[in-house]
Amino acid sequence: MNRVYNFSAGPAVLPEEVLKDAAAEMLDYQGTGMSVMEMSHRSKVFEEILNEAEQDLRDLMAIPADYKVLFLQGGAHLQFAMIPMNLMKNRVADYIVTGQWAKKAFNEAGIYGKANKIATSEDKTFSYIPDCSDLPVSPDADYVYICENNTIYGTKFHTLPNTKGKLLVSDVSSCFLSEPVDVTKYGLLYGGVQKNIGPAGMVIAIIREDLITEDTLPGTPTYMKYKIHADANSLYNTPNAYCIYMCGKVFKWLKKMGGLEAMKLRNEEKAAILYDFLDESSLFKGTVRREDRSLMNVPFVTGSAELDAAFVKAAAEVGLVNLKGHRSVGGMRASIYNAMPLEGVKTLVEFMRKFEEEHHV
Repeated sequence: MNRVYNFSAGPAVLPEEVLKDAAAEMLDYQGTGMSVMEMSHRSKVFEEILNEAEQDLRDLMAIPADYKVLFLQGGAHLQFAMIPMNLMKNRVADYIVTGQWAKKAFNEAGIYGKANKIATSEDKTFSYIPDCSDLPVSPDADYVYICENNTIYGTKFHTLPNTKGKLLVSDVSSCFLSEPVDVTKYGLLYGGVQKNIGPAGMVIAIIREDLITEDTLPGTPTYMKYKIHADANSLYNTPNAYCIYMCGKVFKWLKKMGGLEAMKLRNEEKAAILYDFLDESSLFKGTVRREDRSLMNVPFVTGSAELDAAFVKAAAEVGLVNLKGHRSVGGMRASIYNAMPLEGVKTLVEFMRKFEEEHHV
């Protein structure tokens, strides 16, 4: 078996140990004689898988008892609508637009009420996080929304915005479980699992219980009400059962690795190796303001579209795959999520150094 180093932004690399474990259970999950993929979501066995996954996530993130954990389908895109449908009581919400996904969420919210763009970094191609210490927060805003880690542009909120007492809602898709977080600072945080937690096809939402009410916008479909899913323990309809099972395995792996404090140190070490090289390189350049750099997604360029393409092609030939930047920005991007081993980042930097020696004039 020849595994590559997969730098994809999502669906992304999963821990090899988890994949082997799942492979061993593919035909027979713990003596049931069937795969989790075939199992009824109403069975006692699956209920145990679901409840154990939730408890492990609660342990990892120290989620308080007054927050609900929901395993939902539709990815982050569905949350762009579900959030205003459930939380926009005054029909007003403030958005900090720091990338493509925050922009899409902002545009979607405008369908349901008044969405205010109270800060943005569009002026410099989303290459920084704006100062959010004294924002023009709307007095009647129901919440302030951020995308905490911007997968495409490689920026991260290292300090949460001052929402002036308003509810904070955050899309944490690409930094989910990469470091400890204080859940109590958020009214709602959510993330697609396909970047840092599991296979594609699910989103996990962590919501303060007092926000989960029957009071949704008129016309909100039953399926789009958080209360429906909370009351049914994420089993209102057939959930993405296999994805929940895989996420549960990743949660156990994270616990075994030492939890989120350990992951933060590990992620900082990996990112430092790559950023240190970029800072000294005469060919490759990082595209993000230093203080706003993400630990998870590292975009970089050579300054030449032809050379960028040559690098991506040559890297793939030696097993360093999915390094092409998002189609909207070009260049390269290395996504170095929790499951990317240190050796993968070291191998990438060695290859970059060699490529620089061969191509830099």
